Amino acid sequence: MADVIPVDDPADLRLRDYLDLTDVELRRRREPADGLFMAEGEKVIRRALAAGYRMRSLLLEDKWLASLPDVIEAFDGPVYVAARPVLARLTGYDVHRGALAAMDRQPLPSVAEVLATARRLVVLENVNDHTNIGAIFRSAAGLGMDAVLVTPRCADPLYRRSVKVSMGAVFSVPWTRLHSWPEDISLLREAGLTVLALTPDASAVPISDLPPEVRARAALVLGAEGPGLEPRTLAEVGTRVRIPMSAGVDSLNVGAAAAVAFYALTR
Repeated sequence: MADVIPVDDPADLRLRDYLDLTDVELRRRREPADGLFMAEGEKVIRRALAAGYRMRSLLLEDKWLASLPDVIEAFDGPVYVAARPVLARLTGYDVHRGALAAMDRQPLPSVAEVLATARRLVVLENVNDHTNIGAIFRSAAGLGMDAVLVTPRCADPLYRRSVKVSMGAVFSVPWTRLHSWPEDISLLREAGLTVLALTPDASAVPISDLPPEVRARAALVLGAEGPGLEPRTLAEVGTRVRIPMSAGVDSLNVGAAAAVAFYALTR
């Protein structure tokens, strides 16, 4: 049974894991170094636990104690309980979902392990918007993509905002980080995947026109919002695909484009 501990001081050192959650640069450096990530909200916390992640501690608004009785009963660590204003001063924002869990990260699988079982996967090149990353993971889970690979300069899929937007899909879709990009394109090809670059370029092949044998074994590379894919990547990939657009619109947000492209590949 967890130890339920009331707290009223946002400077309490026991709450260090939850400090300044809105400071993106600080959390981006600190969380991977500490082997830590944040799960926010009852559903996401439950999905993290169901996926086998270990909880370090739980931080709740007092009225949320009644919402997680089974989690608290099964947990043998500290459950900190605080009023909403204390949570806001500690974390830097209004924690309206009322529940935060500090979770231990798990070792990432190797690239070879991910490629061994994936038939269709997505590569995120330097995507640095955490909302887009979360949306892409959620679409990947819902539309049948097997895995996600992120390039060395891509933002952290386990950052709080990504986890929250994905509704915990980052726990169910296998993912790992590539070591060298675009050099690691060769690993994708060696695994038997056709590497596709999604681009708004009008000369690219409509993704819906790809033959079934290509769609059955493909790695779709998505670039960051705005700059898109790097020229070196486009040169290395070779096969460029696009989503046909109309009404004078040249492209979609990368999160929306990912969902359309995943549907085209998996259906």
